Amino acid sequence: MEHFLSQHGVDICLLSETFLNPGQAFRLANYVCQRTDRPSTGGGTAIWVRRDIVHHSVPIPCLTHLEATAIQVTLASKTLLTLAAYISPSRPQIGADLTACFGGGLPVLMAGDLNAKHVVWNSRLNTRREKLLPEYADGNSCLIFGLDSPTTNSYNTLVTHDVLDIVITKNLSFPVYLTSCSTLSSDHLPVLIDTSCRSSFHKPPDRPDFRRTEWASFQTQLEEIIPFDSELHNEMVIDICVETFSGAVLKTLAVSTPKRRTRDDPRPPVPAGIQDEIRLKNRLRGQWQITRDPALKAEVNRLQRTGTRRLNEWRNNQWSTTLESLDPEDQSLWRMTKQMMRIPTPFPAPPVHPRRNRSLRF
Repeated sequence: MEHFLSQHGVDICLLSETFLNPGQAFRLANYVCQRTDRPSTGGGTAIWVRRDIVHHSVPIPCLTHLEATAIQVTLASKTLLTLAAYISPSRPQIGADLTACFGGGLPVLMAGDLNAKHVVWNSRLNTRREKLLPEYADGNSCLIFGLDSPTTNSYNTLVTHDVLDIVITKNLSFPVYLTSCSTLSSDHLPVLIDTSCRSSFHKPPDRPDFRRTEWASFQTQLEEIIPFDSELHNEMVIDICVETFSGAVLKTLAVSTPKRRTRDDPRPPVPAGIQDEIRLKNRLRGQWQITRDPALKAEVNRLQRTGTRRLNEWRNNQWSTTLESLDPEDQSLWRMTKQMMRIPTPFPAPPVHPRRNRSLRF
């Protein structure tokens, strides 16, 4: 999964039917996860956002049958609501659920498996259950996009392949283009959404590193800015003093605190030979899902075993090399121990004001 996201340069990954249980950990390097787990087995949605993209989670209240995870990002200087959605085939579609997602007034991009079939988004046929979705889209200025080829390779030979994974947009100022690939082994093909927008996502500013704050400089500059002999006669003077004090603290703290050093992913890439074997295994598994050829299944199982063994051997060799490179003399052994044990770095104590013999607290 990490290799797929890195290879295709995915900024935001929308997942449906995650099958994650509440409290079950699932992490991807360089990505932040927002997820909505189903209390019972199955279902669930999640969004993985690249760490350098400013975003925040948005709750979608009053959902009856639709499962969704939503985030808000800034793209092309405009706020965009992005949703990963899923609805079980055993549950009906409710217009109120769609209104809760699209009725907020923001541009919206929703993607996922809605288990809906209609010729509007290139499915083979129309079903009664799915009439609500195109009717809602027509009445609320929404656009529905689907691939020209099936997005599913069902494990069940009695189920015909069809387009189930779709994208619904509202009030977007740029078009979207969909492509699929068969690099993963899921029965749903990954769908790549290209917004063709030249503007990039809003990146977060450099964060201050408070562990390296120069408190002596902070104290000296703060004493020069703030008058400690002010006479507070009325509420207006008090408000002005509070505003001056708050601004002085923030300004002085920003000057006295260096920015965090940017860190690249230190992990080496997976060797090309192992990557090629994984891609071959995924491609053959997709063919087996369609043909059910026993010879293909046997080859998939063989590639799965050999690929897992080679990957584990490579990871063990990398870990052994890392351990052998540790040296107590250059503190590399201590840094690794601290990282493995997750020992937090203690913050230095705030400065003590010499005149009043007490700490400055803010």
